[in-house]
Amino acid sequence: MIDAPTKPESLALPVNVLIVDDEPNIRKLLAMSVAKDGHRVVAVGNAEDAVAESGRCSFDLAFVDLRLGTTSGMDLIPRLLGQSPWMQIVVITAYASYETAVLAMKAGAIDYLPKPFSPAQVRLAIERAAKVRALEQQAAAAEGSESEAAVQLDSASPAMRRAVEMARQVADSDATILIRGESGTGKGVLARAIHRWSSRAKRAFSVVSCPALSPQLLESELFGHVRGAFTGAVKDNPGRIAMSAGGTLLLDEIGDLPLELQPKLLRFVQEREYERVGDGTTRHADVRLITATNIDLERAVVERRFREDLLYRINVIAIEVPPLRERAEDILPLAELFLASLGRRSIRGFTPEAGAVLQGYGWPGNVRELRNVIERAAILCRGDVIGVENLPGGLAGQRSAEVEVGEMVTLDKVEEAHIRRVLGATKSLEEAAEVLGIDAATLYRRRKRYGM
Repeated sequence: MIDAPTKPESLALPVNVLIVDDEPNIRKLLAMSVAKDGHRVVAVGNAEDAVAESGRCSFDLAFVDLRLGTTSGMDLIPRLLGQSPWMQIVVITAYASYETAVLAMKAGAIDYLPKPFSPAQVRLAIERAAKVRALEQQAAAAEGSESEAAVQLDSASPAMRRAVEMARQVADSDATILIRGESGTGKGVLARAIHRWSSRAKRAFSVVSCPALSPQLLESELFGHVRGAFTGAVKDNPGRIAMSAGGTLLLDEIGDLPLELQPKLLRFVQEREYERVGDGTTRHADVRLITATNIDLERAVVERRFREDLLYRINVIAIEVPPLRERAEDILPLAELFLASLGRRSIRGFTPEAGAVLQGYGWPGNVRELRNVIERAAILCRGDVIGVENLPGGLAGQRSAEVEVGEMVTLDKVEEAHIRRVLGATKSLEEAAEVLGIDAATLYRRRKRYGM
């Protein structure tokens, strides 16, 4: 690739450009013009070299001459798109006509550039293609709503604040990140936020769930495959790594990655090199890797379920997401925000008793479980506030609100019931501690003691 100077501010982001033209002078001048604007460029003179380069690197845009010696550039277009479906193709030719333009568009090109062309025309063609590519990648990256991310990451919990602050601090680096936490704590939401805070934000964000697929399908989903590589492979699949080029790839629940795939992932983490299933061509991809797990990977290493060298490679930056039971101050704010996101304007909140139940429950499913409970309660609610009767029985069964002073119960039961009520009626741990007449550290120990 030709190293280029800093790109002008008029272009949103640099793109990888492939030039295919059999005339050396035009190829050289076009490559210089593209590189001058800050883009990375590879220039070749024939169709076979173009296919080979496309196999080794992910290109956002290709300028393809329609006459390549004895080969037709029109035939090259579907071959390039078969390898990289996201590639934007601009055809260039000295024999411009309406008919050839229509045929090129039908073949998959997005633009048409007649020779001779000026640097301004080249720049405009790149800008158009870059905008299309950027919009596609932003759409892929925006699958998780920013509002939901804001809900889960705007925390009053010191532990959660530390996790978010660490994520912000490392977002703009290319270091591999391992996010640890129980299922449902919001590891995926934090990963999306890291991507959004990074310089890769305008590129793709992809997710591969390691437990969701068989080893063969997982390998294909991650690295891609060529047609005929295995039964059912009826067409080429570029794979999530290639589709994430320039952006971020999240490997969710990496502790469940099959042992036979771990050496291949290790190689990609170390070298950013890989091969598609059924194809020996070595490919390269600039992808920022984030992994997430809800298991103890160190224990998995001891049990020989996870490679120690892979753990070292993915554990460059470790971020711990605390469980919801350790974020009691976040439970009611999260519940209220989830309720607001449902659009049920007739429901204005929760009764104090319902708040106490929510505060006192252990939330083994964490934030995901809380969101599901609030959605269910909103559907069942017939009044203007959600009460205990709208909550699942399992939640209410854990509360001690029925305990009253004077009953034949231990002092611990009375204290637990009182702390739960106060937590349910106040908006923060600090306020609850003040009402109870104890400091926040003592309240923390009481909550831990009673499993709140």
